[in-house]
Amino acid sequence: MLPRQVVKWILVFLVISPSLFPVSVSEVDSSYWSAKKRHMKKKVHDMFYHAYENYLTHAFPHDELKPLSKSFTDSLSELGNLKLEHLPQHYNGSALTLIESLSSLVIMGNNTEFERAVLWLSENLNFDVDARINLFECNIRVLGGLVSAHILATDSANRLVQGSYKNQLLTLAEDLGRRFLPAFDTPTGLPYAWINLKYGVMENETTETSTSGCGSLILEMGALSRLTGDPIYESAALRALRRLWSMRSSLNLLGTTLDVTTGEWIEYSSGIGAGVDSFYEYLFKAHILFGKEDFWRMFHSAYLAVQKYFRHGPWYHEADMRNGKATYWQLTSLQAFWPGLQVLVGDIAAANSSHREFVHVWKKFGVLPERYLLDHLMLHPTEKYYPLRPELAESTFYLYQATKDPWYLEVGESIVNSLNSYTKVDGGFASIRDVTTMQLEDHQHSFFLAETCKYLYLLFDDSFLVDRNYVFTTEGHPLPVLSSWHDRLPEAYIPSNWTFLPSEKQARRASAMTLQVCPATSLDCGHGCQQVKSACHIPDARSDHRCFGDEECGVDATTCRRRTCSMAGYCGLWLFI
Repeated sequence: MLPRQVVKWILVFLVISPSLFPVSVSEVDSSYWSAKKRHMKKKVHDMFYHAYENYLTHAFPHDELKPLSKSFTDSLSELGNLKLEHLPQHYNGSALTLIESLSSLVIMGNNTEFERAVLWLSENLNFDVDARINLFECNIRVLGGLVSAHILATDSANRLVQGSYKNQLLTLAEDLGRRFLPAFDTPTGLPYAWINLKYGVMENETTETSTSGCGSLILEMGALSRLTGDPIYESAALRALRRLWSMRSSLNLLGTTLDVTTGEWIEYSSGIGAGVDSFYEYLFKAHILFGKEDFWRMFHSAYLAVQKYFRHGPWYHEADMRNGKATYWQLTSLQAFWPGLQVLVGDIAAANSSHREFVHVWKKFGVLPERYLLDHLMLHPTEKYYPLRPELAESTFYLYQATKDPWYLEVGESIVNSLNSYTKVDGGFASIRDVTTMQLEDHQHSFFLAETCKYLYLLFDDSFLVDRNYVFTTEGHPLPVLSSWHDRLPEAYIPSNWTFLPSEKQARRASAMTLQVCPATSLDCGHGCQQVKSACHIPDARSDHRCFGDEECGVDATTCRRRTCSMAGYCGLWLFI
């Protein structure tokens, strides 16, 4: 037994010890999560290089690695080609995985390997090959990879040895872009889904394409035009996008597949998954990248339609574009990109709700199955595979950036552990053929290095993004947001609904009609603030400008335009069709 006096002093010490050791719980938590992020960053770094080095050893310069057999596949002509038709006889690959890895190498700080890869591609890559390729896949993977890498090679970071790079990647990108253009030579301006890199559109080529296939070209081709000064690429992509938008239904919904010669829909059912997903993504990202209000108008209308007709709680089913009636109740792995897009829009609550459901399915199976039937709560009988897709990691990264909630770090850790447990093999990372048995498939997709590893790495180390602003393409290739690429500042960012004018700028009092300003009813302007009313002004129903519908919004005084309720629930001069 301790003496009573000793016990007394121990109790006193415990009471005052927090002031002697001022370490708060938050500081302990911060230290824990910082250490966790360093540890996980290292694990993702090792994952990337296990995949990358095995590709270089067993598959380079072919397109993709077969990790189980430690061999290769020249898969560029197979992408999107489910029936494996019209495969080339003498095509020997275009180093697809190397192209896809370029921006990931930069993000992970390996400028030496980035330079080595850039110089090899500069000297060896050639697109004058007799190969029939999918326009959409080649655009997002190859053109996007080259354009992004060119920008990273020429920015102010001085990543390459001075004088070693003379815009070779941009030259290759422009050559590829020129080979895309014959696909747009249709009565509608909607491009063929398939084109031969050497001979153009082949005789009797299929005229069927998808909404994503002709509506997700604007970022890469627009960036190519801005870099080369030749508007032809952006014009072709923009014409196709506008024609596609003109085919929407009265509900602002689009189908999944269509005919490029007649402009008629083939499949009227659609959702936010395969065949449509990146169409929505590119509308909003094009608005950010190029500053065109047209993109925002289209996206805003499309987003509201998705929320109205596809959403069911945290899930999104498919519906008929003509009447909005539900058609297929299913979750697909490609839908997992949607919460990430919602973060960019600012709809964080909805993003979090859907993301948690995807995480639940991931934890149930260990990975995310390709298709899960919501109405039967079971796997699709034939689509039980997981090809190392990145969409859940992508949305996890965006949600952590928006909230800094460490729960998303735990989700990322779970994804990393699953990938290492179920898909890592001696020769790289293999796809999963059946999530119920974890039987593997001999294929390491290039997007595993372009996206899956990249988003997981950025989740734990976002230093690449410090003081920089990028838009990531649907294949994970970063494109910088540059004021020089904007035609003008979008109207949404101009304070056109100011509710007061500083008095010192008013030489004399003027009428409300002349000033065209709103009354500062909800602002504390301070001493000397001139408050006046406009004849056309109708205030919003609520002083905090929150709303549930357009009927709760008033009329703007500056423009005398009716204010509308945004998707985030605020009245304002939101753009509309």
